[in-house]
Amino acid sequence: MIRLSTLALLMIAGFASADEPAKRPNIVWIIVDDMSANFSCYGEKLIRTPHVDQLANDGTRFSKAFVTAPVCSPCRSALITGCYQTTIGAHHHRSGRGERKITLPGDVVPAPVLFQKAGYYTCIGGFQATGDKLGKTDYNFEWDRKMYDGNDWAGRKTGQPFFMQVQLHGGKYRGQGPNANWQNRVTKELGSNTKPADVVLPPYYPRDPVILQDWADYLDCCRYTDKEVGDVIARLEKEKLLDNTVVFFMTDHGISHARGKQFLYDEGTHVPFVVRGPGIAKGATRDDLIEHIDMTATSLALAGIEIPKWMQGRNVLANDYATRGAVFAARDRCDETMEHIRSVRTERFKYIRNYMNQRPHLQPCRYKDEKAIVQKLRELHAARKLDYLTEKLLFAETRPAEELYDLAADPHEVTNLAADPKHKATLETMRKKLADWEERTGDKGRTPEPMAMYDSDMKVYLGGGKKDNAELKRNIELNKKWAEEGK
Repeated sequence: MIRLSTLALLMIAGFASADEPAKRPNIVWIIVDDMSANFSCYGEKLIRTPHVDQLANDGTRFSKAFVTAPVCSPCRSALITGCYQTTIGAHHHRSGRGERKITLPGDVVPAPVLFQKAGYYTCIGGFQATGDKLGKTDYNFEWDRKMYDGNDWAGRKTGQPFFMQVQLHGGKYRGQGPNANWQNRVTKELGSNTKPADVVLPPYYPRDPVILQDWADYLDCCRYTDKEVGDVIARLEKEKLLDNTVVFFMTDHGISHARGKQFLYDEGTHVPFVVRGPGIAKGATRDDLIEHIDMTATSLALAGIEIPKWMQGRNVLANDYATRGAVFAARDRCDETMEHIRSVRTERFKYIRNYMNQRPHLQPCRYKDEKAIVQKLRELHAARKLDYLTEKLLFAETRPAEELYDLAADPHEVTNLAADPKHKATLETMRKKLADWEERTGDKGRTPEPMAMYDSDMKVYLGGGKKDNAELKRNIELNKKWAEEGK
C-alpha cells in the first residue's frame, strides 16, 4: 500500500476521465505543515529533495515567499480567502470556535466557493482524509462544508476540471521531540537517517544533542515530504492529468522552533513556493517578494475566474503584475498565549513592532513548552549554560518595542538596529509602512477577543482541565487593558 502520510484515498482513488484532460487547467495546491524552505532547490546542503527540485526545474521557484501569519489557522484562513487574516478578523489562533463565531465580512467568500461557481470540482484531502473525511482545513471563520465536493478529484464528472488541496503532515511528523518511531520509519521508507552531528543550526541555538537530533528529524520530515510530493506528481502523470494541471507547492509557515513558528522572523515566515504547469515558465526563479495569499488570486486567474475586488492577494503571473515593495505579517493569540506583533519586510530590511514588549519572547505556552527542544532550552537557561546571544534573543525578561534588521548583512536577524542613529531614517520609513498597512487593511488586532470565541482546547486554561488557569486569566485582562488604552 502506498503511504502518503495517510493519503490512501489520494493515491488509490479511481481514474475517471484520465485520458480526457479538461479544457481549463486543474489546480492542485500541495500545502505542508510546519516546514521552512529546507529543500535542496532552496540551498539546503545536508539533504536531497529530488521531487521538489524537479517541480522547480519544470516550473517557477519563488525565492522570497512569505506567509502573513506564522501559525496554522490564521495562515490557512488568509490563504483560502486571499485576504489578510487581520482584515477578516481571523488573526487569533483557532478563534471563533466557542459559543461566539466569526463570519466573513462583506462579500468575502472562500476560494472553493468561487471555483465551484465556475464549474470546478472542489476537494481537499491528504493527511488522515480517509472515508468521507476532508483534509486539514483549520479555518477560524464559519464555512459551509458543501464548498468541498469531496476529498479527492476522482469523484468529479467526466472532463470536469478540479481544484484539489493536498494537505501534508510535514514537520509535525517528528512530534514534540526526538522519538524512535519516527526515526525507524525514516530508516524503513527512506533507507537512512540524517546524522545529528552534520546539522547546521542558526547561530542562536546551542549544539545540544536534543536540539541537534530534533533538527535532524525535521530534515527527515523534509525528505519524507519530498517523497509525498513525488507520489502526487506520479499519480497525476499516471492518470494523464499532469500536462493540464497547475501544481502549487508551499508550506503553512516555518519550522516549529523557538524563533520559528508563531514568530515573525524569517525562520517562521519564509516558506517555499513553487508552481509548475501549462503556461508557467520552466526552470525560472523569481526573487521578488510575494505573500502566500497571492497563491489564491493567481490560481483563480489561471482558471479563468475573475479575481474579486475584495481579494488582497495578487496574480503574480499577470502580464501587468507590479512587484510588491514589501510584505507584511502578524502574530496574535496562539492557544493561551496572548501576543500582538506586526512586521513589514522589504528586500533588505525587516521591521518588527512588539506591541506587548513587556512580555518575554518565550512566554509560557503549553504547546511549545511540551516540545523537547524548548524544555532543553529552558533547562540550559536555568543552568546558565547558554551563550550571550541565545540568552538575549530567547530569554530576556522584556523585548524591545521595535526591531530593525539589515537582512543583507544579518540574515539570521540577531543585530537589532532600531536604536542605531545611522538607521534612524530607515526605522522611520519602515515604521510608517507598517502603520499605513495596518490602517489601509483595517487591522482588527487591537479589538479584544471575547472569551466566548475560544475553542474547546482552551477549556484546559479556563478551569475545565488539568492546568491552572490563573496565567491565562491574567493575560486576558492585560490584553483587554492594552487594547482599551490603545498602547
